[in-house]
Amino acid sequence: MAPQSRTHPRSRAHPQSRAHHLLLGVCGVFAVLSLVLVPLTLPLGWDETVYASRFSPYAPATPFSAPRTRGVPFLIAPVAAWSDSVVLLRVWLTLLATTALYLGFRPWLRFLGRPSAAWVAAALYGGLWFVLFYAGAAMPNHYTAMGAVGAVGLFLRSRQSPATCAGVVGGLALATLMRPNDGVALGAPLLAAALLVPAWRSWSRVLAVLGGLAAGALPWIVEAYVRFGGVRARLTEASEVQGDLRPLLSVVHHLTVMDGPLLCRPCDGDTVRPLSAEWWLVLPLLVAVGLWSARAGSDGTRDGGRRTRAVSPDTPSVELSTRSAERSTRRGERSTRHGERNTRNGGHRGTPHVGCSTHREHQDDAPQSGTTPLRGCLLAAAAALSVALPYVALVPYAAPRFLAPAHALLAPAAALGVLALVDAARASRRPRIGFAALGVALAGHLAVQLPLTHSNAKIQAGARGDWARVAEVLHEHGVGGEPSTNETPRNGAPHPCVLRGNTSVIPVAYVAGCFPGHAGDAHRPTALVLREAEPPPWARSWPRHRVPDTYAPGWVVHVRP
Repeated sequence: MAPQSRTHPRSRAHPQSRAHHLLLGVCGVFAVLSLVLVPLTLPLGWDETVYASRFSPYAPATPFSAPRTRGVPFLIAPVAAWSDSVVLLRVWLTLLATTALYLGFRPWLRFLGRPSAAWVAAALYGGLWFVLFYAGAAMPNHYTAMGAVGAVGLFLRSRQSPATCAGVVGGLALATLMRPNDGVALGAPLLAAALLVPAWRSWSRVLAVLGGLAAGALPWIVEAYVRFGGVRARLTEASEVQGDLRPLLSVVHHLTVMDGPLLCRPCDGDTVRPLSAEWWLVLPLLVAVGLWSARAGSDGTRDGGRRTRAVSPDTPSVELSTRSAERSTRRGERSTRHGERNTRNGGHRGTPHVGCSTHREHQDDAPQSGTTPLRGCLLAAAAALSVALPYVALVPYAAPRFLAPAHALLAPAAALGVLALVDAARASRRPRIGFAALGVALAGHLAVQLPLTHSNAKIQAGARGDWARVAEVLHEHGVGGEPSTNETPRNGAPHPCVLRGNTSVIPVAYVAGCFPGHAGDAHRPTALVLREAEPPPWARSWPRHRVPDTYAPGWVVHVRP
């Protein structure tokens, strides 16, 4: 048995090592696809200009409203603080997004019982068009999703070591720092599980969840008191900015934006396109099959009243029988050594097991007794529902990125569903037909998702290009340029360049190097930027300049004489 015992760690680690390499490969493909489908030269979007202007050396800071958080500015600060290169910023963010994808699904390599499920889950999530689109974007949702799925995966580990608890704290802190509402919605089911479910009941889990939420929410809370007069006042103002949060049902709106636009507000003019919503039809099916396969794997088979491990393609049956024999031998050897130690110690049981630390290292990623893949997937599904519910029941508008954390949390169960379908195809009488059907389904899914990434990037490039064209017309007439300071002039004097208008004032002002004005400002703006609208009476005598060659027609600039 000695030679078998020496080869056992390598034979057990081989499927996990292979799955780990495949996970790295999926992350690499994710980065390449995002760079190919979304050009690095894509101008910053509306929200991105707000975040970038916190540190940008060449444009005034734009208003930072109550719903926004400091998470994304922290991410982009290493580049935005010293460079105005959009290409450099997008390369940096793509690297961060790819690293987050790896760290988010890495904890799931061993827990699900099938190492392959981790990289399949990463591929299912990373292959969605809006995830690819936002890989190089200064937006919070992908990082919220990866913090969520990583925290849940670490929460399910058998032994909550200091490193594991630190990982749970870090994942929840990241999710909460990016979007506090998502962090709280994620922490609620985890905290309930740590308090109520016997298999997960432990103070280490409770403290890790509370510590992660506190660390992520602290900057938001401090800013609430400094700028908005308290938490309740900030929440009230955030609700007003987002169109008055109230009970409603916006599931249809989320279906309509599955192929774009990036944000619909309002969403009444769009319709549901069945082909583009194919993922919404496929995802519940895959999750259901995955939960069923996890239940079957948890039940296993019974032999003589004892439960044995179910055989999966990731673990050959010969290897399982060898492992069983080796485990029996090791148990006998440990019992012998234990008896010898008791004899040497006069029958006392005070001597620690010398090999305990090695055994725990192998078991650290595995589920503990009572923590099955089925229960882990159900907890992740409960967290996904908790995160998604506010967006479909309170927010009066929709965006595909809002539900990114829910998609990520459902991905492990969906991955088990994919592997179960592969098993069914392999076991069928005509496996070629089964594999051909799965191949056609995969090709159809990619044929929908990848073109959507490119088409939405193309639309955004045209729409955001209009802001630069408007800025060129402003510059031609002496408005804007490169202000030397982002500070507000003293003594209440008006800004040297202030823009107002009926649409896209913030991004246009950012590109033009001006300050965005607001309707309640007593000072007249330097210029009005209007699209398909007439100027107010006090500006009708101002010189009027049309903006040529725009993606969206009707842009007009009115410059104060």
